[in-house]
Amino acid sequence: MVVYGVYIVSKSGGLIFNHDHNVPKIETEKTFSFPLDIKLQYENKKIVVEFGQRDGIHVGHVLYAVNGIPVTGRQLDDGRDVFEVLANKDNYPLNLKFGRPKMTTNEKIFLASMFYPLFAIASQLSPEPKSSGIEVLEADTFKLHCFQTLTGVKMMIVADRSQAGVEILLKRIYEIYADYALKNPFYSLEMPIRCELFDLNLKSILDQLEKSGISNI
Repeated sequence: MVVYGVYIVSKSGGLIFNHDHNVPKIETEKTFSFPLDIKLQYENKKIVVEFGQRDGIHVGHVLYAVNGIPVTGRQLDDGRDVFEVLANKDNYPLNLKFGRPKMTTNEKIFLASMFYPLFAIASQLSPEPKSSGIEVLEADTFKLHCFQTLTGVKMMIVADRSQAGVEILLKRIYEIYADYALKNPFYSLEMPIRCELFDLNLKSILDQLEKSGISNI
């Protein structure tokens, strides 16, 4: 049972806090012979797989290392151009490490802004008045849980499908949000939460959840 991340969205739909707690690191290393049978391209300052899925390597995965040398942008850390290395037959066989792309802060902000209209649509589609909106979104590998406060702020948790007691955890996070963010004289509503005590208490709760279960938070 795992909590992957915590997100807080303001009443206007902006992401004001996120914490990646236990995101699984999915990486695949394979040794390739010449010519390389997958197509790579450089986009958004990353080298990504454009075509040719195989052995756990999928379209959209990012190239992280060549023969153990980390890749930064389109260069290896020793200064060589990655595409020149891959094009040279004399360099083969090559060991390439691929992995799922890491989500940037801007991408998280964009996704949070997308959840806001979905939440509103769900409320309007309800056959009963005063619907609470989306409380749980379920996928094949995770569940997204949402708790909306009376002021419209949304607390969201992405967790393993088997994680129990997430509703209790959401309300506990709301308590520390009220205690350490809202009561902070330097914090302004609708602005990103940068409160050390809130961060420390959130991490403490999540760590305690993993060690002793939901009943002890």
